[in-house]
Amino acid sequence: MNPADEDDRFIETRGLVRTYRVGPATVQALAGVDLQVRRGEFLAVLGVSGSGKSTLLHLLGGLDTPTAGEVWVDGHKLSALGAYQRALYRRTTVGFIFQSYYLVPSLTAAENVALALTFQGTFGMQRSRLAVEAIGRVGLQHRAGHRPSQLSGGEQQRVAIARAIVHRPPLLLADEPTGNLDGATAAEIVSLLDEVHRKLGTTVVMVTHDEELVCQVADRLMYLRDGRLTRQQRAGL
Repeated sequence: MNPADEDDRFIETRGLVRTYRVGPATVQALAGVDLQVRRGEFLAVLGVSGSGKSTLLHLLGGLDTPTAGEVWVDGHKLSALGAYQRALYRRTTVGFIFQSYYLVPSLTAAENVALALTFQGTFGMQRSRLAVEAIGRVGLQHRAGHRPSQLSGGEQQRVAIARAIVHRPPLLLADEPTGNLDGATAAEIVSLLDEVHRKLGTTVVMVTHDEELVCQVADRLMYLRDGRLTRQQRAGL
């Protein structure tokens, strides 16, 4: 990031380390990652399985805490947040998309999206309106009344994206969101994330092992190997 971009810095990590105990062994998932992400940027984090991609995403989203180092998001130091503030951060600032869709089987697509708004304290007609709006944004208005078992994998992931963006979070974190999809459907999902990024101005951090899939939509590519940032470059170079 250039010095001129500092005022537009939305995410910053310094010396980010995360280690885990696995039996008698200590496994280092991240080994001192320094990262800056501009507000409204689409960053793709690339690396093979076990490189630390998902761990980094979990730390940015407040789902995990670092062993050492710090994470700032929108000027807030995550380690300074108490349990309630951290939960509030996850509910209001972050939208999560995972490889698995985590939809409630007994609820329709619209009901799954509306359920996310319950945690925001939004109820009644407003909740229904926002859910329908989010379902429409991902192109599934004609499937809003269908349950997950009646939807394809790509459609279920679209519902998961609608659920993640229904409260208009400034940060969208996507952890291998195309991992369970075929090539054509994966490309559609990445295109949809790009549309959300451009139309809503959302900052997107997506982790993936598929460079070809994201190189045309991401603003920047970052490569992790063995928990270390090896290089980063503008997309398309």
